[in-house]
Amino acid sequence: MDRRNAHSQFYRSIHVSYPSAQDRDRARKLGVSPGGDIYVHGLPNGYAWVGIGHRLKDWTDGCIAVTNEEMDEIWRAVPDGTPIEIKP
Repeated sequence: MDRRNAHSQFYRSIHVSYPSAQDRDRARKLGVSPGGDIYVHGLPNGYAWVGIGHRLKDWTDGCIAVTNEEMDEIWRAVPDGTPIEIKP
């Protein structure tokens, strides 16, 4: 996780530093897109009232969405540069 946006269209966001050069090379060899532009973020601005109800539908287009309260906890606990592993 490499950078933060406190003024995102969602309640805070932290960018996931993906894909790496190795990920892009692997995807090219497989003939697929590696994807990218992945964030961990809270709910859309103005929709905090949805809370955990957001889990009832996949609405993130590949991002990792959490409640605003959960995002506050992640924001405080996870420094930039923290490695994460994404598994299918």
